[in-house]
Amino acid sequence: QVQPVESGGGLVQAGGSLRLSCAASGSGFSINAMGWYRQAPGKQRELVARIFTGGGTNYADSVKGRFTISRDNAKNTVYLQMNSLKPEDTAVYYCSMVQGVIYYWGKGTLVTVSS
Repeated sequence: QVQPVESGGGLVQAGGSLRLSCAASGSGFSINAMGWYRQAPGKQRELVARIFTGGGTNYADSVKGRFTISRDNAKNTVYLQMNSLKPEDTAVYYCSMVQGVIYYWGKGTLVTVSS
């Protein structure tokens, strides 16, 4: 079973940067898509960015040009570089990893952007 574990959240001022990482524990599996989602207080969880095995990506319109998703297939790790952060980016960020048709979720890491 895949268990994603996020790291890298924290408090940052508006305009700053953070890099999130998510590594999958275990071995002997093949991950298809990897992604980052976020959930702000009182809002639904939303897709931030997703990357596929071949390297294709898609992003939420709100983060295009500011966030970059990347992955290391050998390490089953996905990264999210977040630049030019805004207070509205404040949320719990969740990593997801897809194996076949099954989604595995991390427990989340809090990102707080102060104005």
